[in-house]
Amino acid sequence: MESRREEALVGLFVLVAAGLLIATVFLLSGELGRGDISYRAYFKNAGGLGPGAQVRYAGGPPVGRVEKVQSDPQDSTRMEIDFSVQPDVPVKTDSLATITSTSPLADNFLGIVPGSNSAPRAGAGATLKSSELISFADLASIISGLGPNANDLITNLNARAVALQDTLNRVNDVLSDQNRANISSGLQNLRGILDENRPAIRTAVNNLSDSSKKIGPLMDDFHQTSAQANLTLSHLDATIAEDRPDVRAALASLRQVLNSADVLTEQLNQTLDANTENLDEILDNLRHVSDNLNAFTETIKTRPYTLIRASGVKPRKPGDGPPK
Repeated sequence: MESRREEALVGLFVLVAAGLLIATVFLLSGELGRGDISYRAYFKNAGGLGPGAQVRYAGGPPVGRVEKVQSDPQDSTRMEIDFSVQPDVPVKTDSLATITSTSPLADNFLGIVPGSNSAPRAGAGATLKSSELISFADLASIISGLGPNANDLITNLNARAVALQDTLNRVNDVLSDQNRANISSGLQNLRGILDENRPAIRTAVNNLSDSSKKIGPLMDDFHQTSAQANLTLSHLDATIAEDRPDVRAALASLRQVLNSADVLTEQLNQTLDANTENLDEILDNLRHVSDNLNAFTETIKTRPYTLIRASGVKPRKPGDGPPK
């Protein structure tokens, strides 16, 4: 009887200890009575995350855990990750979910990038935007893709190195002892020329300085002349733009005269076109009349007596008898 009682007490103690242990674990983990808020995110690569993985906000301490990782039933090319965070974590509608780690050798965790201050809080069950994980395999693929470009770059660098070596050889040829001696001799000659012509150079510089001093007043005069020209043009523009009644009346009269001249010119052209043949005939008759007048004039000059007697009578000569 005593042994059974002791066994019951031991069993009860074990149950109580187990309950206390479980409660302590839940209290330490913060899962008991915390009221976490669930969210969801989608990734092309889950990065090895599984249920129970940590969730960190802005790279800080863990604020939640991953609840479920599965393939998206609506899109088999991406993974669906459900996670929950503490209710005091300020997850905004523009917050970003990422898969990252604290070091290259550490386990991945789900990170939440803070949103803007003006954005509202994300509701329970909301889907956050995600930033895809770049794994070591992706990096290796990118590096392997850069291999041909790296080879081309090395080839180009080798070609440039050869060209640079040729350039250096040419520079060495230019800076040979003989060329350096020629350059030194040329500099000495230039110094001698400067020493010999220093007074003339000083005079030229002084003349240039004097000319520069005279340019200032000349430019002032030019600016003043330009200002006066602008003022004159402005007055002329104002005069032209002024709406004077006499100017308008004169312009109207001039416009009427021009219109009348156009009408008269048109009528004259029409008259000439209609009487071209008559005018030609009149001109021809005038030409004949002119010829006849010329002939009559010539006759009067040579035989003026034809005005008082018939032209058929022969002219008398000295010694002829009287006419019968």
